[in-house]
Formats: sequence, structure tokens, C-alpha cells
Amino acid sequence: MLTINFNPFPDIETPRLLLRRLDKNDAEQIIVIRGDAENMRFIPRPLVTNIEQALEHYAMIDAKIVSNEGINWAITLKGNPKLLGIIGHYRIQPEHYRSEIGYMLAPEFHGKGIVTEAIHAALIYGFEVMNLHSVEAIIDPDNIASERVLQKNGFVKEAHILENEYFDGKFIDTVIYSLLKRNFKK
Repeated sequence: MLTINFNPFPDIETPRLLLRRLDKNDAEQIIVIRGDAENMRFIPRPLVTNIEQALEHYAMIDAKIVSNEGINWAITLKGNPKLLGIIGHYRIQPEHYRSEIGYMLAPEFHGKGIVTEAIHAALIYGFEVMNLHSVEAIIDPDNIASERVLQKNGFVKEAHILENEYFDGKFIDTVIYSLLKRNFKK
């Protein structure tokens, strides 16, 4: 079974990005990212529409880091602390050496390759530091942009599950993508 420890918190640098720990100063930008209905269209979670909700979201993320249940990074450009997005390993299953990766980006930064670069960095951390065997991503079947970014990072489609989640008065499908460590191209 995996032994997970996110202390000290690991900042990650890529050619363009710094993945760092979120802090309370990111609350306003969390509202921008998670409060935009179009940005949240494929994510079955309530919108974050005020500072209290943003701080609750931050606190939930931070508590999971402290308890070693999950890790999220703030996606920023090197030299600029502004939060562009969030990426992390969720629902870590230590007994199966598996996690779920999740990510979001402020709408103004879509289509610039930022998420692809951040996913690659989070995968290196997951496979090399956490010693994961596999990483999955669960997406809405209509989220073509997310599907493409996963495929760019080597993920393959494992399943399309019909109406397995209930949100906002309706049942929705999910698609599971995964990547095995042995198939990851660093």
C-alpha cells in the first residue's frame, strides 16, 4: 500500500508554470474559476459565487493536503502569483496505487496548452513521487476539450457509464479515462 506524505508541500516548476500551494489570497480567483457557469458546465458541482464559499473550497483543499488524502496545486505562470487554475490528485486509493486527476482553468486561459503542461507535471509527481500505478480522469462525455487534453497526455478511454451521477435534477453520464505508469511518456 502507498504511504502518502505531502509535507513539506511540493511546488512544481515546468517551462512556463509554477504549481504552488493555494492560499487564502486565491479566494477571489477561485470565484472566477468555479463561479462561471460556462466554465462549470461539465462539472457537476454547485457554483462558487461568494468569498465565503471560495474560502470553504480553499479550506477543503488544504485540509486534504494536511491529512494526506489529496493534493491540489494552484496553477500560475512563473513570476506571476495569480491563480489561473487548480490541478490535483483526488480520491487517492493507496491500496490500489491509483488516484483521480482533476483540473480547472480560468476561461481566459483556455486553449493555451496550460492544462496539458500542468497535467504532465502532476503525472510526473504522481508516478515518480507518489509511486502511483495508475491515474484516472472522470469527465462529462460532452467535454471534448478535456478529452483531447487527456489524450495528449496518453490517457485512454476505459468506460462510458450511463446516468451514474445525479446533479441538478437530472442523471448524467460519465466517461473514465486512465493512464498506467508503464504507458506514461515523460
